[in-house]
Amino acid sequence: MNFYKYAQLIGTFCGGLLISLTAISQVVIAQQTTSKVNPCPGIFYEEPHNYRVLVPLGCPPNAFTLRLMQLGIIPLYIIPLPSPGGLGVGGEAPPASEQRQDPSTRIALADGKANIKLINNTGAKITYEVIGDTAPRILQGKSDVTLRGLSTPITVTFQREDGGLLMVTPEPGGERGILEVTLKATTDVNQDRSAMRIQSDGSVFLN
Repeated sequence: MNFYKYAQLIGTFCGGLLISLTAISQVVIAQQTTSKVNPCPGIFYEEPHNYRVLVPLGCPPNAFTLRLMQLGIIPLYIIPLPSPGGLGVGGEAPPASEQRQDPSTRIALADGKANIKLINNTGAKITYEVIGDTAPRILQGKSDVTLRGLSTPITVTFQREDGGLLMVTPEPGGERGILEVTLKATTDVNQDRSAMRIQSDGSVFLN
């Protein structure tokens, strides 16, 4: 009888141990699977994404992210900097470009929204993108396009496909909430612009 109880006790213990080991192995496998998910995949740093895609928070900046940081379109503090004593997440960022310059123009918004008419007066194709709203698009030379119902703040980037310089001239349109943006070729590097931002108060800045 004692032997039977002893065997029963051993069986219960072994069964419990087996269940525990199974549960532990499942947790380990889950952790290994999770750890293999790379939040900063290499595709963000390969062409064409390197110059077109904003990397997720916490990833090293690619060329496109660095460009927006340099233009003051996105604050530096959203990107951790690896250098000792450098500005990290939550650190104090330098003032955005809007705080260091006067607006190029102002428009009266319609319910916080704007319509942007892009006029390409160059003979080259221009790639433009409304950050967070559209993918990169092509505007043919000597043509125009109107982007409607964009909620402020709005950031638009421009790039000539032939690598030439762009002079960007924003002017209020004939109706409320319309901004006409003329894109012209220039050889003056001081006039070259690659981004435009419309603030929630209707102020328009160029970078």
